[in-house]
Amino acid sequence: MDSIVDALNTAYLEYVAAAAAALEAKELSGGQNTAATDAALENFKQRWELFRVACDRAEEFIESVKQRIGSECLVDEATGSATAKPGQSAAPGLPPISAVRLEQMSKAVRWLVIELQQGSGTAGSSSLSHPSAPFDARFSEDPTQ
Repeated sequence: MDSIVDALNTAYLEYVAAAAAALEAKELSGGQNTAATDAALENFKQRWELFRVACDRAEEFIESVKQRIGSECLVDEATGSATAKPGQSAAPGLPPISAVRLEQMSKAVRWLVIELQQGSGTAGSSSLSHPSAPFDARFSEDPTQ
């Protein structure tokens, strides 16, 4: 994580320096287009692109961490590994879900999302009872549904 922050910081500082250099070159040329202003603008564009790439990488890292934390919390909750906080009661009557079952449900949800994103229109009831599915995606074992 430190390397991502350092790369983002470096890219930002270089971008700001390139912006200052472009403004200074324009001022020194009296507002005229010169080779120096063109070079400064080109450098500014390159630094802008590098800064955008650094921002994209940082954003991807943040998203991956958020997903990992969410997945870990979900697994802990579903398998009963999470300890109840003081003052909170564990959900009585709901047995923990096995990690294998949780993974199956997660895969089913991912496939449904992919189908919906592709606009297949078949993500309805036909895919819920698909014969090749290793389980019923409607989670019929859940007594509350």
